[in-house]
Amino acid sequence: MSEPKQPTAAPPSRPAPTRDRLLDAAERLFGEHGFAATSLRTVTVAAEANVAAVNYHFGSKEGLLRAVVERAMAEVNGERLRLLEELGAAGDGRPGVAELVRAFVMTGARLVGRSGERGASVARFLGRVMAEPDPAIRRLFATEVGPVEGRYLDALRAALPQLSAAEVAFRFRAMVGLLGLHQSSALGDLHPGDAAEGAAPGDDDAGRLVTFLTAAFHAPPTTGDER
Repeated sequence: MSEPKQPTAAPPSRPAPTRDRLLDAAERLFGEHGFAATSLRTVTVAAEANVAAVNYHFGSKEGLLRAVVERAMAEVNGERLRLLEELGAAGDGRPGVAELVRAFVMTGARLVGRSGERGASVARFLGRVMAEPDPAIRRLFATEVGPVEGRYLDALRAALPQLSAAEVAFRFRAMVGLLGLHQSSALGDLHPGDAAEGAAPGDDDAGRLVTFLTAAFHAPPTTGDER
């Protein structure tokens, strides 16, 4: 009688590629400590890599930051662009404010959930980048999201002819800022007594944000605003 076969041990999991480990470590550390306060050595130690690997894959610390932003925002940018094109193809080709705000906000609000186990790191990273005191860091982030966001801004200006271009741009920046606070959970933390401890920002709050921002865009022009 043959001996029963012993279960085959699962092969050891392969470590993530160096590039991915560097991105993961940078995303987490930049989010926790900020870009300026995080040295490349700290990132490479956490990623079990070396500075030469950073230079090879990204060219510099700034290149690493750009790659982290691009990875975090690529899916959101793609989804926003797809929705904008669908809205433009429907009806008279000029989507309304509510449709534009919902498409923009909901795709961003769901970024953390779509990021899986990286969700918390992505949320902290986005919140930190948007609050960085160094304007060069904010400009780098804007470069990655600017082309798609610019198309939403143009569409909102077309939907709000009664407002000056400067007024719409200001309200758009306010939308981006509030969405960033929502993504990082900081918006709820501003008044923690009303939020469940440790609760992640969800679709209910995102829906409220859409309602609030839609009303804000429809508000009358600011007194004295020059067109």
